[in-house]
Amino acid sequence: MVIDFHTHVYPDKIAKRTIEALVHSAKNVTAHTDGTLQGLLESMKKAGIDKSVILPVATRKGQFDTINRFAHEINMAQSDLISFGGIHPDDEDIPSKISFLKEEGFKGIKIHPDYTGTFIDDERYVDIITECARHGLKVVTHAGVDPAFDVIHCTPEKGRAVLDRVTASTGTAEPFLIFAHLGGMFVHKDVEKYLIGTNCYIDISCSFSSLMSFCDTTDEDVISVIKNHGADKILFATDCPWNDQKAYLDHFRTLAGISDNEKELILHKNAEKILF
Repeated sequence: MVIDFHTHVYPDKIAKRTIEALVHSAKNVTAHTDGTLQGLLESMKKAGIDKSVILPVATRKGQFDTINRFAHEINMAQSDLISFGGIHPDDEDIPSKISFLKEEGFKGIKIHPDYTGTFIDDERYVDIITECARHGLKVVTHAGVDPAFDVIHCTPEKGRAVLDRVTASTGTAEPFLIFAHLGGMFVHKDVEKYLIGTNCYIDISCSFSSLMSFCDTTDEDVISVIKNHGADKILFATDCPWNDQKAYLDHFRTLAGISDNEKELILHKNAEKILF
C-alpha cells in the first residue's frame, strides 16, 4: 500500500489554464500531469500508488462552497482519491464551516498562507486551526518558501508558536498540524530548530533536490528528519503535479538507513491512521 498525502487537481474546465498560470508564476516549475482527476489517476497507476490525498486551496474569500462541493464530489465518486476541504481566513462563521466539513466526512483541510497573504500565526488562522483540532480534523499547511512569492508566511518559528498555542488551548494529544515540504522549503535549519521532535506531522513533498530545481534539501536531510522527528510522524507526499509520482516514489525507496518498518509507516500506515 502506498498513499501520497499531498496532491492537487482542478476541475476539468479550468485545469489547463490553472496549470499554465501556476507554471508561469513559479517560473522554474514543471507540471507532470494536466491537473485533472484523470491525469492524477493515470499518474498513480503508472507509479503504483494506491491512494492520493487531494489538497484544495482557497485563494480568496467566498470560495468555500465551490471548492468543498468539488471536493465532496471526489470523495463520493472516487475510491482511490480522498480530498480534504478548503477554507480561507477571511471566510465568515468559521466554527459552523468547520462543523459542516466534519459532518460531511472530511478528514482535514488545506491552508496556504502565501496564497492568502496571511501569516500562519494570524488570529484568523489560529481560530481555524483551533476549531479543526477540536473537531479532530487535520490541517495541512504549506510551509517555508513558495517559489511564486517573496514573503514566507509560514516559517517554522511561527508554525511552532501556533502548534504550542493550539495545543495549550485544546488540550489535544493527537497531532493536528501537518507541515508540508519537509517542514519548510528552503528553511531547513529552522525546521530542525523549531519543529523536529514536536507533536506534528511532516510531509516529505518537494524534499529531494536531485529531483526538482526549486528544492534545497538532500537525501541526507530527509533521512535526518525521519530519524530525529520519528518515522511515525512522517507522511509520504509528492505535491503532484509538481513532482512525478513514480520518480518520487522510486527515489524514496532507495533511501539508505531507513528500515522497511519505517518505510511502511511513512508510505501508508501513518496516513491510514488519519484517513480511515
